[in-house]
Amino acid sequence: MSDNNPHIAVIGSGGSAMAAALKATERGARVTLIERGTIGGTCVNIGCVPSKIMIRAAHIAHLRRESPYDEGLSAQEPAVNRPALLAQQQARVEELRESKYQSILSDNAAITVLKGEARFVDERTLTVALNNGGEQTVHFDRAFIGTGARPAEPPVPGLAETPYLTSTSALELAHIPERLIVIGASVVALELAQAFARLGSQVTVLARSRVLSQEDPAVGEAVEAAFRREGIEVLKQTQASEITHDGRLFTLQTNAGTLQAEQLLVASGRTPNTETLNLEAIGVETASGAVLVDDSLRTTVPSIYAAGDCTDQPQFVYVAAAGGSRAAINMTGGDVSLDLSAMPEVIFTDPQVATVGLSEADAEARGYTIDSRTLTLDNVPRALVNFDTGGFIKIVAERDSGRLLGVQSVAGEAGELIQTAVMALRADMTVNDIADELFPYLTMVEGLKLCAQTFTKDVKQLSCCAG
Repeated sequence: MSDNNPHIAVIGSGGSAMAAALKATERGARVTLIERGTIGGTCVNIGCVPSKIMIRAAHIAHLRRESPYDEGLSAQEPAVNRPALLAQQQARVEELRESKYQSILSDNAAITVLKGEARFVDERTLTVALNNGGEQTVHFDRAFIGTGARPAEPPVPGLAETPYLTSTSALELAHIPERLIVIGASVVALELAQAFARLGSQVTVLARSRVLSQEDPAVGEAVEAAFRREGIEVLKQTQASEITHDGRLFTLQTNAGTLQAEQLLVASGRTPNTETLNLEAIGVETASGAVLVDDSLRTTVPSIYAAGDCTDQPQFVYVAAAGGSRAAINMTGGDVSLDLSAMPEVIFTDPQVATVGLSEADAEARGYTIDSRTLTLDNVPRALVNFDTGGFIKIVAERDSGRLLGVQSVAGEAGELIQTAVMALRADMTVNDIADELFPYLTMVEGLKLCAQTFTKDVKQLSCCAG
């Protein structure tokens, strides 16, 4: 073997695994890809793609029912045909799985696909229990773990004996329940809670502490306010102590009282899919099941790499794919690292949440002396003409230099504006640099410039497109 043409075993077929396999073959490697389930992993099959389709459909339903223009445009309660929406959703999932995963694997002669469950024998050998029977041994020069994660089951008495929904089964639900309780108040829980509410469910969200507890408190408060405006009940500091199901209704005993609903969605975290890999026996270290990797995506065993949701990295498919690609470079003789210092995060609620870099609390914890400004959307022309001014843009900067440290936004198009902040952060721009840049008028991203201008002036005293 030379470093440039090794045999690499890739376990998994999702975002990180596919990126690793394809990059490795580009660099001359021969790949054996092992998948025990459906090709494509979480994102295309049961995560990003179907959830965003459902969220978009729910958004359209919401606008038909209610919009800022109802004084001049007729509104009506939409008839929701959930089976038809589900069929449309799944057809697009199958289309993307075929075009972006299965056909690519079939067309790449350097990749051999094995359907089965992999288990490490040692740091150069795997056994694969084949789905169609039998076992196959795979000897490799390098291995990549990209097995992803699955919804976690919290240890609530009685929960395991009930037919509760996970994010996976909720996206496949063929009807919209009259009442839905959601346990969890982070990304997946909030996205699906709002989608179901907009499609017709009466929704109650149980937050163990507060909404989006890992974000700046203002972010969670803004999302909570938006939910309440739409009739979504949010119970903070609330936990279930017992859950039962009588064949018709779920009953939850909580510190806020007894709650009942037709369906219960549990979306309170994810568990890495690593327990069957025999990692401990070969010296690959984990923490709560998550594979520990360094900046080069190497595990504690030099010949084995990992990326994605099965590791201790942030659980975003673009992080997984970037990690898989960089791991492949390193497995084939390269030397690159994964820099997450300017990693954007987007939550597809309405309004959207988007962040990059450090919050005030993060920056202060790292020893920065900071200055920050928050611009409410009633100061952003695009939001004003949209008649949709709920939300804000916040910039955190180093006080003395003005260097950008982070941006948090809650806005209708926050996910679109945040990449500009990413590039500014990468370029070490200051708030003055951003304030002096040209931004197109009547775009939401112009709010980033306006927020930067508030460090030195009152933007309420500017004309509409004053530079």
